[in-house]
Amino acid sequence: MSLSGIKVVEFAGLAPGPFAGLVLAHNGASVIRIDRPSSTSKDLLCTGKRSIVLDMKTASGVRVAKDLIAEADVLIDPFRPGVLEKLGLGPDVFHTNDRREGLNDKLIYARLAGFPRNGSHSTMAGHDINYIALSGILSMLPGTIDKPTFPLNLIADFAGGGLLCANGILLAIIERGRSGRGQVVNVDMVSGSRYVSSFPLLSVGSGAWGGPRGTNLLDSGAPFYDVYTCSDGKWMSVGCLEPQFFAQFIGKFNEVMKSSGKQGSWSPSQSTQSTKEDWPELRRYLEDGFRTQPRDFWTEVFHGTDACAVPVLSPTEAAQLHGSIYPSPHPELSRTSPSPLPDEIKTLDPGKHTADILRELGLSEENMRQLVTEGAFGKEARDLERPKSKL
Repeated sequence: MSLSGIKVVEFAGLAPGPFAGLVLAHNGASVIRIDRPSSTSKDLLCTGKRSIVLDMKTASGVRVAKDLIAEADVLIDPFRPGVLEKLGLGPDVFHTNDRREGLNDKLIYARLAGFPRNGSHSTMAGHDINYIALSGILSMLPGTIDKPTFPLNLIADFAGGGLLCANGILLAIIERGRSGRGQVVNVDMVSGSRYVSSFPLLSVGSGAWGGPRGTNLLDSGAPFYDVYTCSDGKWMSVGCLEPQFFAQFIGKFNEVMKSSGKQGSWSPSQSTQSTKEDWPELRRYLEDGFRTQPRDFWTEVFHGTDACAVPVLSPTEAAQLHGSIYPSPHPELSRTSPSPLPDEIKTLDPGKHTADILRELGLSEENMRQLVTEGAFGKEARDLERPKSKL
């Protein structure tokens, strides 16, 4: 696989950090997740990862973490700025500088924060909705007349956070092939959200984003780019922006309405798309029309055409269509395929591989017992003799 031989240490966190690690693991990287003692993590973004439990409040726990990072190619830091530095695990410890030789100068140190590290919000807690709020993009999203609606936690956590973090790591790996040195990859989810939203943010006041929120082509303002409810309560997506695609869509739609005897005194033509004054009437026509038939009926009407109208699938339906409940790693590479997906959803028990990982570090059974005594694995550590024990 593309990243075979790459060693990654990932401190356990929420959505963006685990997703960055998942992208790397899917493509062959060996990812070790550091969990807290007594953690009850239910993280589902764990395929291909292993877990070690370390109490970072103890000197011995920090020492083991430092040893792991000293042998790694990549570190994923999901904490607020300064947390790992206070533990003596900041970039300066591992990277060589003018004052000292680092423990691992080839390390790619990926720091994933919520707010910009040097901004006025840097020490504050936050989540996806807060990050996209400060990015400017939330104010542009569809919703009600009163307020915009946020699209789950996709923009900041996964697109502007985890995915851009993985991308930055890959860029640093490529550069390391030339320089032989690692570097810090700084990602914050406010800036990341702005970056993945470059098109709408740069288009404000012109083109597709020339009007107020909810009146434009791509923010539910256009009736030919929206979601419609069918008679069974399910939905159809319509996205026929181009005139030739709208012509196919409205032609098929009008045929159904005419044949069913439900076409009223007004019906749209191809030119209706470019007549914005007719958009409210067109929207009512489509809303009423879609409600006359179930979703699967409309699916058959438009399937195989260029009408840009397809059904909105539930997660279960989408899993059946794609052959797996797990979204497949993407993009697909022709020679270096990603790791196979599991047959069922699984979580990774915190500490499941602690003993194995310690042995790989060269620790003896006596060394491990000493670490237990020092509290490196928390108060509940036990059964170090078993290779796959939970400490």
